[in-house]
Amino acid sequence: MSILAIILLILLGLLLLLIEFAVIPGVTIAGIGGFLLLGGAVYVAFAEYGILAGFITLTAVLILAPAMIYYFFKSRTGKKMILQKNIDGKIDLINKEKIVVGETGKSIGRLAPMGKAKVNGEIVEAQSTGAFIDHNTEIRVLKIESNKIIVEPIKK
Repeated sequence: MSILAIILLILLGLLLLLIEFAVIPGVTIAGIGGFLLLGGAVYVAFAEYGILAGFITLTAVLILAPAMIYYFFKSRTGKKMILQKNIDGKIDLINKEKIVVGETGKSIGRLAPMGKAKVNGEIVEAQSTGAFIDHNTEIRVLKIESNKIIVEPIKK
């Protein structure tokens, strides 16, 4: 087998790996075929041309495969495939002017230990202090956090 055949095996293997990473992600025939072609090129280089040519081919494959994938995703085409947006959404914060520590309200659903509660007409995420609180139970606000309140049931 000639050197041209080894180069062709390497190029086809790299192309299949690129298809694997860019077009059809996951472990597919393209990825397995790419690794087999690269391994075959290294094997042929060792078998036909000796140890020196085999190690040169192995080194070339080990450098070219990651470099090709890295530079592909840094290229303009590769950047189109990568999500570039930052998440700028925010959680609903509790209005501390309407709900203050010590106020009372009712649980809308069962707090086990998280659920919904209604305090001063506001429906908010509530967390019990540990015990489950049944539906439609009177509760008292103990603490206010950024997106939830800590409550306890009112004993009658």
